[in-house]
Amino acid sequence: MELIQQTPDLSAYLAADEAIDHHHPVVRETAARLAERAADSYAYARAAYEFVRDTIPHSADSGDPRVTWRASDVIEQRTGICHAKAHALAALLRAEDIPTALCYQRLLHHDGGHVVHGLVAVRFDGAWHRQDPRGNKPGVDARFSLHGERLAWVPDKKSNEADYPVLYAVPHPVVLSALEAARDRPALWKRLPTAL
Repeated sequence: MELIQQTPDLSAYLAADEAIDHHHPVVRETAARLAERAADSYAYARAAYEFVRDTIPHSADSGDPRVTWRASDVIEQRTGICHAKAHALAALLRAEDIPTALCYQRLLHHDGGHVVHGLVAVRFDGAWHRQDPRGNKPGVDARFSLHGERLAWVPDKKSNEADYPVLYAVPHPVVLSALEAARDRPALWKRLPTAL
């Protein structure tokens, strides 16, 4: 699949906004701590990915009812669904001047319907590489990779699942509005979009 930038301006994929608030002290401090141990930007990107994947539980896996969506809140509260974790990873990467996009998949939900899943794409060596920081569990083994995708899920076209090719500089508005409006995770499940 060919990934398509929403905007040709690469600087848009470095910008801060309300959700990807990489100017926030919590994000800056976390990024600085991770950068101290990284030999280069590749090592930093892997460290940031593993930090989000492994130290911030997916709220559905942990049973946490809180809804986070702002990167600084995700990092500070150590909880979030896939979209929130994608915002946190994007903020950590952008804090170190690594262009990062938000991207999406349409997947089957356990209730039999579909749900939009959030992940990121990172730009290295003139190409975009998708990464899924959702968090591993039995049956999910996502890894940071610049040499072939190691995502949580590969969409099954027979089940009407899909990869969306657009690389967004900001969170998709329907995703962000669902996150902002939900009072808790059970309410969020009813609001998440089924398609983009």
